[in-house]
Amino acid sequence: MTSKQRSYLIGLAAGMEPVFSIGKAGITPEVVNAVDEALTARELVKLTLLKNMGDDEEDSARTLAERTRSQLVTKIGHKVVLYRENPKKKNKIVLPESRKKI
Repeated sequence: MTSKQRSYLIGLAAGMEPVFSIGKAGITPEVVNAVDEALTARELVKLTLLKNMGDDEEDSARTLAERTRSQLVTKIGHKVVLYRENPKKKNKIVLPESRKKI
């Protein structure tokens, strides 16, 4: 993902409300399944990592992205944004094209 594409997704996520809050139970299989379903439906998901989570937030964000086969767009404060393209979705997010090599 290019920085231009990442910036575009961050802009889209800025107006979104977090879909999930992950608390002291951490990243359970149920959380992974729920985020996976949300990514399939929306492609772009914003989450909140609560302070009582206990685990390192940066590691948790990376782990969640890995387990849902998505890309970690950004983690700012306690907010995490994940993206995964869904080619079957009708109103899919169209990312800006990356620079073409000459």
